[in-house]
Amino acid sequence: MKIFYSETHRRHQPPFEVFDGGVRVPYLENPDRMDRILNALRGVDWAEICEPADFGLDPILAVHDREYLDFLASAWTEWLDAAPKDPATLIPATFPLRRQPRKPTSLLGRAGYYIMDLSACIVEGTYPAALASANCALSAAQAVMEGERAAFALCRPPGHHAGKDYAGGYCFINNAAVAANWLTSCGRVAVLDVDYHAGNGTQDIFYERDDVLTISIHADPDFEYPHFIGFAEERGRGRGFGFHHNLPLPKGTGDTEYLLTLDQALQRIREFNPSFLVISAGMDIYADDPLGTIKVSTQGIGEIGRRIAALGLPSVIVMEGGYANDALGRNILAFLSNFDNGR
Repeated sequence: MKIFYSETHRRHQPPFEVFDGGVRVPYLENPDRMDRILNALRGVDWAEICEPADFGLDPILAVHDREYLDFLASAWTEWLDAAPKDPATLIPATFPLRRQPRKPTSLLGRAGYYIMDLSACIVEGTYPAALASANCALSAAQAVMEGERAAFALCRPPGHHAGKDYAGGYCFINNAAVAANWLTSCGRVAVLDVDYHAGNGTQDIFYERDDVLTISIHADPDFEYPHFIGFAEERGRGRGFGFHHNLPLPKGTGDTEYLLTLDQALQRIREFNPSFLVISAGMDIYADDPLGTIKVSTQGIGEIGRRIAALGLPSVIVMEGGYANDALGRNILAFLSNFDNGR
């Protein structure tokens, strides 16, 4: 299996993030996550680690707002030019409710407008890392389009919380959405999100489209981030109605219950009959993840991979969350081994 990975992700290393209540903690979405996965992949004979190609901005602008991307590109320079008291990272303190359409002109105003929470911290290397991450997803999509059964985009930063014009939840560019939209030139696409948190950004991007089926299995936003989106009644709008599905789960969901929900999602994908499948693969469904309350085992993650692979669809697997770093490598191997092109 081709694994697309770029060392550029190391340039995105915020010194901290802010948890609920204002607690400053070390950044959980850190380079160590990639090192654990890479070490595991280098121990198997079916993983071919490849550099991504550069696809330029056009595939990204096809799903993201240009002014938002301009903000990501210039935010760090503007931040330093503003001579802040603590220049370590750009985090806004004011988040507009977007009830008014006017976009602010000041840096901090735009930061609040384009960033939805205190985990999407911007440092000097954030924008190039996000571009490289999107190129990993696009390279995996190209490999699948050219005949690979499956390819893995080892993306960092992750992407599924990034909407058309906002960052959040460690995400800046929606890698899975960029890849899925790019694949629509060759047929209909299904996006299956198995990350612990709702794929609000992917929902935002495809909510009014009928050529991309989006399904997110996640912890119920009634108690979990992102709180404002991901409820079962959200099913799309306009021509996209019925082409989006949220399958929220209660705290403590284990292997058996998760797999029953997954089977519902897989049946909807079969009925949609797509040409390609994009999987937002979050490993924070793992039982010991520090940000999760769902209790799926490593064996359960392997079975999730097996059932998805059994669809027989050309599949682009995109790395999303997962913060139990000690277990990340074995969980990814359990998931990916079902998609190995040689098996």
